[in-house]
Amino acid sequence: MIAVGGRVARGAALVGIGALAACAPVSPQPSRAQRASSTTVVGHAPSTTAPSTTVAPSTSTPAFISTVATVSAAQLGATWHPGCPVDPSQLRALQLSYWGFDGQTHTGTIVVNASVVDAVVQVFTTLYDGRFPILEMVPESAYGGDDDAAAAADDTSGFNCRFAVASGPPQWSMHAYGEAIDVNDVQNPYVSGSTVIPPAGAAYLDRGDVRPGMAVPGGALVGAFGSVGWYWGGSWAATPDYQHFSVNGH
Repeated sequence: MIAVGGRVARGAALVGIGALAACAPVSPQPSRAQRASSTTVVGHAPSTTAPSTTVAPSTSTPAFISTVATVSAAQLGATWHPGCPVDPSQLRALQLSYWGFDGQTHTGTIVVNASVVDAVVQVFTTLYDGRFPILEMVPESAYGGDDDAAAAADDTSGFNCRFAVASGPPQWSMHAYGEAIDVNDVQNPYVSGSTVIPPAGAAYLDRGDVRPGMAVPGGALVGAFGSVGWYWGGSWAATPDYQHFSVNGH
């Protein structure tokens, strides 16, 4: 995103490193702030496998795991098109361990700029060590370019070649550079006047009622990103974007 107070637009993304569908190039779509949504929240809870009845389950905490892979234009699908401010060669798909709201460990995928890989891995290592819960982490092509659907599903994601909401000529969002991440959209909604995106985020407008997965001053999520020098959109007075973290505060 470019201007403080502007809403980062998000869009379609990857299904995962190993199963990415190619999509035709598309032009930037309207951002969330340009269209209030009535999308129904789509909850997501990764499936788990019951432990064997003959082997006692381990009580130890699984080690944090991260892997890095390059991505192609075909893999990025509708989240990238010619004219975007970064080339696919400048992006990386990270597979990262995270704790779910179900108290179990999961593996998610997030696409970011190659220049911020180390910082992002550090952030999610810190969140994992602190057992900070994340509902879902999939690139946004899983939602076919529907930003509202991704938000309603409480998805945590990074790269998306979209414009920021700002006065004057169109300006790229920091997501378009792969240098911004949104975490737990429902628990951390975007708020502009009476508009709350996603709508289910209205249940979390009382930021003093701190519940799992929320970004709050002095909390684990804000602290983890702050430790690598990233800024929090929740500090914007006019249009707080509680889910949004970026390298430069835009």
